[in-house]
Amino acid sequence: MNAFHDVRFPVAISFGATGGPERRNEIVELTSGREKRNARHALARRYYDVGTGLRSLDDVHEVIAFFEARRGSLHGFRFRDPFDMKSCAPSGTPTASDQAIGVGDGVATRFALAKTYGEAPDAVLRPITRPVADTVLVGVDGVLQQTSLDFAIDSATGEVVFEPQAVPAEGAVVTAGFEFDVPVRFDIERLSVSLSAFRAGQIPTIPLVEILA
Repeated sequence: MNAFHDVRFPVAISFGATGGPERRNEIVELTSGREKRNARHALARRYYDVGTGLRSLDDVHEVIAFFEARRGSLHGFRFRDPFDMKSCAPSGTPTASDQAIGVGDGVATRFALAKTYGEAPDAVLRPITRPVADTVLVGVDGVLQQTSLDFAIDSATGEVVFEPQAVPAEGAVVTAGFEFDVPVRFDIERLSVSLSAFRAGQIPTIPLVEILA
């Protein structure tokens, strides 16, 4: 992922944002009246509007400063999705058994973090590329692994990297729990905020779009 700044959009503003995943499908109606449906993309892409999170003129100033520092849409950044930011439900606390992320073969040291939505055979596996490193818990066959002693987190790729002495044995199930951010960029080239409109309660539109690896 090129031109990515490893900084998080202001959390207080992000928790007032709106948005969520978008699925793009092609639906063709046949002459019989039946439909043929095809997914254009394997994974959803998330879109947000952080304008709805602005509560004061200081918030506006903070967003302008952040926009300038990212050079508009040039550089990506981390965004705290207010609706989906944990390996478990939003009200829960992540545990090492939340998500299955692989099976050991006695050799592999890297396991990519992911979150599963739904149940097999319709489950969707979402890669998690921007975990919050100090929240990641890892289990191997149900045994909690020790951070820094047994594994490290590659925050640039979202991978658990096991130390040589802790490589999962063949057939060992590797699981993880974590909090995460979404890699996004501004989906706009110009900010347009009116002081009079803001005082009147009009909310500017400031769109963000997920960056897919």
